[in-house]
Amino acid sequence: MKQNLIKCIIFSLLCILLIGCSQDEPVTDIENSGFVEETPGSFDSMDTAVLVSKNDDETLTFMNIETGKKYTLSYTGATTIWDKYGEAMSMAQLSEGDIVDVKFLKGKKKLADIALHSDAFTYDDVTKYEINELTRTFTIVKEAFQYSKDVVIVSDGRQIELMDLNEADVLSVQGIGSTIYSIAVDKGHGYLKLANDEYFIGGWIEIGTSMIRQITDDMLLVVPEGKYEVLFTNGGNSGTKKVTIGRDEEVTVDIGDIEIKEIQYGKVIFTMNPTDASLYIDGKLVDTSSAISLEYGIHQLIAVASGYDTLTQYIKVGQESAGVSITMEKESTEDDDEDDKEDEDETVDISSTYKVYIDTPEGVEVYLNGNYIGISPVSFAKKPGTHTITLRKNGYVTRSYTIEIDSEEKDVTYSFADLLESDTTSKASDNKATESEENSTETGESTE
Repeated sequence: MKQNLIKCIIFSLLCILLIGCSQDEPVTDIENSGFVEETPGSFDSMDTAVLVSKNDDETLTFMNIETGKKYTLSYTGATTIWDKYGEAMSMAQLSEGDIVDVKFLKGKKKLADIALHSDAFTYDDVTKYEINELTRTFTIVKEAFQYSKDVVIVSDGRQIELMDLNEADVLSVQGIGSTIYSIAVDKGHGYLKLANDEYFIGGWIEIGTSMIRQITDDMLLVVPEGKYEVLFTNGGNSGTKKVTIGRDEEVTVDIGDIEIKEIQYGKVIFTMNPTDASLYIDGKLVDTSSAISLEYGIHQLIAVASGYDTLTQYIKVGQESAGVSITMEKESTEDDDEDDKEDEDETVDISSTYKVYIDTPEGVEVYLNGNYIGISPVSFAKKPGTHTITLRKNGYVTRSYTIEIDSEEKDVTYSFADLLESDTTSKASDNKATESEENSTETGESTE
């Protein structure tokens, strides 16, 4: 009897010890742990995600990088925020596109803790990049990354598509390992249109220090957002306008008030290296053995020589005489030449046979690389490569798309989303830039 009693006591003590031990063990299955008491910092779920948007109602929208699923969580003053080094930061310091680790109460959709992912990489101020949608690669300079099929692309707090990106945009790119999960447009683009430009058609427009285009009838240029002094030249006449380009906004610049003066000429002496190089000015072959008389303004130079890479640059003529030295670079290696020849052999001239059709939206102006081609539905000759399609209609927000046209021997059709009505008409109204002045840049100064 005493033995049975002792056994019962020992069994009872063992049960108590086992219960105590189980209560001290941590919860390992966070997502399926059941009820968690809501206290500051409490959570039952964790994710690595991209911050898609910061919303006005004190909520954040995320996308899980593994599943691609989006969800929204609320935050309070008790929500803790950390950088990748474990230092505290504010909500204002978080940006759309950040890759973060989040802890939250799933059922209540409440965010407890958010931290920048410690292993995430960031490339800022990205301007030189290539996108290959076929292989889903994003190349920054010469470094190639895969981009996620659910890659988040944000601009001004809203999510956009890959084809909404333009070569004029400045980007921030974030990823983990060799995969890109988010792209943020830090500096976007707007649109510049000319009014009363009849005299300057065939001349040149220079926007800032990096963009020069020949002026065509009814052109619409995609321009990086910012403030510019824009130079217009033609027939020895020139003038400037100060212009501010806002993101996704269209600005019309009236240049009808630029004073047209008597044509002036300057004599330019060219020094060629190599000496036997051929020089084309504005598309015409010239004799560089003596001084060449050129109208004041911008001119295009193309230098060609056997064994050298073709050189294209621009000069400004603005005084009676000047000298310009042109030095060409040696041609690429034989291996590169062979590769180029192979590429050339594979390239098929399809522009005369096949077309690209723009079907929708109907009734909008369509521009190809800034040049007007007609009202949709419209078509143009198929030329393989990267092109910018811009859609415009009075009273609506102008949109541009970057498309990659293949070299297949068949027609291609594109259908784009309807344009959104403009909130105000002032954004697309004339920019009454009143300041104009004569071009005083020294003759022969290269813009490249």
